[in-house]
Formats: sequence, C-alpha cells, structure tokens
Amino acid sequence: MARAGGSTDGQGTLKWVWEKYSDPETGSPRWKKLAEVTREDHRQAWKQIDKSLGDMQISDITSPIVARYVHVERADSPKRANTEKALLSNLFGQGIKLGACSVNATIGVEPHQLEARTEAPAAKLLEALLTWMGQQTTQRKLIGMAAEYASLAGNRKCEFLKLTWPQVDREAKQIRIIRAKQRGKKRETIVEVIAISDDMEGLLTRLEALRLGRECLYVFPTRDGNKYSDKGFQSIWQRCIQDAIADQVLTTKNRFTFHDLRAYYATKHKLVRGSLPDLHANPQTTARVYDRNKEVFRSAN
Repeated sequence: MARAGGSTDGQGTLKWVWEKYSDPETGSPRWKKLAEVTREDHRQAWKQIDKSLGDMQISDITSPIVARYVHVERADSPKRANTEKALLSNLFGQGIKLGACSVNATIGVEPHQLEARTEAPAAKLLEALLTWMGQQTTQRKLIGMAAEYASLAGNRKCEFLKLTWPQVDREAKQIRIIRAKQRGKKRETIVEVIAISDDMEGLLTRLEALRLGRECLYVFPTRDGNKYSDKGFQSIWQRCIQDAIADQVLTTKNRFTFHDLRAYYATKHKLVRGSLPDLHANPQTTARVYDRNKEVFRSAN
C-alpha cells in the first residue's frame, strides 16, 4: 500500500528521515555525538511525534503545522513539547541534507515559556521522606538511599545509576564518576572525584549491608542485580512519592522531583562553603538552574 506522497517505502516522510537520522551505523553525526541518555530521551520524543506527523512528507510540514503540534496538541505537556520541537528541528536539518525538504519548519515557532523551578527541598522534609523510605521494602530502601546519595553528591541519575563498587575507594575516601552530557572530545573524559564525607561513608555502609548475600557490581542495583534504566528508576520513584503523599509524609504542594535533589546539593554547598560546586560545563547554568538560595551573604565595607 502506498504511503504519504505515493511512495511505497515511505521515502521522504518524516519517519523515513528519523530512521536515516537515528540509524546506529549510518546515522547523523549529530545523533552519534549524543549521550545515550539523550538518545533515549529523543526516542521517547519521536514516539510522540510519530503519532501525529510520522507519515507526512517532511516537505509538506509547514511552520503552522509545527506550531499547532507544539502549542495545541501538546499544550498539556509543555516541557516534553519543547524537547519534541528540538528533535523536529534536527530532523528538518537532516531532511535538508537528504534533499527531502528545503526549509526548517520549526524556525519561527516559539517554544513554551517554562519557568525554572525555584525551590529546593527543605532539609527536614527530605529527612522525613528518607526516614519513611527506609521503612519500606528493600528496593524502596535502595531508591531512598539513591535519593540520599544525590543530595550528598549532586550527581545526575544517568551518572550514578551505572556507578559500580570499583569506582568507590573508601580507603582513599573518593568516588570517581564519569560526568554525563559532555560532547565532542570531552565526552566520557571528565571524571568527577567526589570526596567521601562522614555522611556519605555512613550511606555507603548501609548500601553494603543491603549487598550482603548477593554479588552486585552496581551500587544501586535492581532486584536481580542489574543496572536500573532511567525509566525504571523514575517509575519506582514516582510510586514512592505518591505513596508518601498518601501517608501524609509529603503533600501535593511540597512534593519535589528527583532532579531537585541536585539543586538541594548545590544550594547547600553554597550555603556551607560560600560558592557553588562545579556541576556543569557552564558555571552560569549551575547558577541559573541549581542555585536556589533565598539569602545572599556579603560583608559591608
């Protein structure tokens, strides 16, 4: 059966361009440079785009069509819509290279205006949640310990979910972890060396206690000892948060995201040490996204 534009193999459709763009062997150099976590995020974005636009000839997709998709069809998910628009822009760039279209129809389509989150979890609220999670099942205890780790070290999920015990040197009091979201020559070459504090040492001791009786390479393993996927981890975290709200540990107003724990770390780091930690290639991004201090201290002349 002929598909959009009368082609029998879908040539020239947005789906065809996506397949060319994301092919593991012959895909776009831009795609190959992306970190795997970003590729997976784009695969999820494509699944959503495909439902509406996949079978259209890319040359038939105009700016008004993109604008309707971003601001009408995806109005209830503005953050995801912006990710999908960014992927569409890449696909139009690929389509131009393939001769399938001549214009990037995302140009001129404004993204959703999102306000950055401004609150870090309160210390007592985080402590209450971690205490509650410590009373749950073994895997939920582990998820709680992962949250505690994020609050102490400030790592992204995609960095610590693949953390292995050989990367933890308790004698040298260091954890060595590869920084994510580095591109080009810096990709997988920037190592964050995290000093093990007394609180981190206590957490590692409790994590090792969960490890007893089973061989686990990963510090935060699944029930069968494998590495959590980002999606699998996030699914359990969300269920924990929902149950914590049901048990009145959190409320719908003071609940927080897992990523807020990175901001908690940065905010506390500045409060205690007087400066923000080195979390991002661009220090301005660290200040804009993760610094949620409400008071700024300085001396009078």
